Amino acid sequence: ERNYPGRHYPRSKGLDFLNRCRPATAAISRSWNAKRGTRPMPARADLAPVEMKPWLAGMALIEVKRQPTVQFPYTLRYRLIGTRPTHLRGREVTGLTVEEGYFGESLAAALENYRLVIEEKKPVFDWDHTPAASGFAREGETLLLPLSGDGAAVDMVLVYQEVDQWIWARDEPGDGPGDKPDAG
Repeated sequence: ERNYPGRHYPRSKGLDFLNRCRPATAAISRSWNAKRGTRPMPARADLAPVEMKPWLAGMALIEVKRQPTVQFPYTLRYRLIGTRPTHLRGREVTGLTVEEGYFGESLAAALENYRLVIEEKKPVFDWDHTPAASGFAREGETLLLPLSGDGAAVDMVLVYQEVDQWIWARDEPGDGPGDKPDAG
């Protein structure tokens, strides 16, 4: 685990996250686990869209290419992104790299989550309090699940995000919703 100045980064690489995550996150984890069977991870082809319907709004699929970038040993590209992750970012990121379209505390933290999933071939659960494009902060959680077409190398990462609550994140009084003086 990486330590960030003044605090421990909120990340779990074991199954202990099942004791703290929301029911929908636990359900997609159980579905992923059932699809993998005795393999280390399932393939994207194992995920039938109709079966994934309960989670589609919070999902993203990230393609993994073993082509280094300036910042990372892999090229990670958003191939599918649900409405919830799009809303959190305040923009559409399908087709962009993770470096261009990430959402979270920092790019370094996001890339570390992907590195762990890709190299350890196991789920990573992340929870935090991150400002969204709207100026609100989300109390949320993210589950990253590895996928592999050949059963050995991670070629996609399924990301699922749940948002618990929205709170105004600006420090200045008068910057929150309803704090603006009436124009009339």
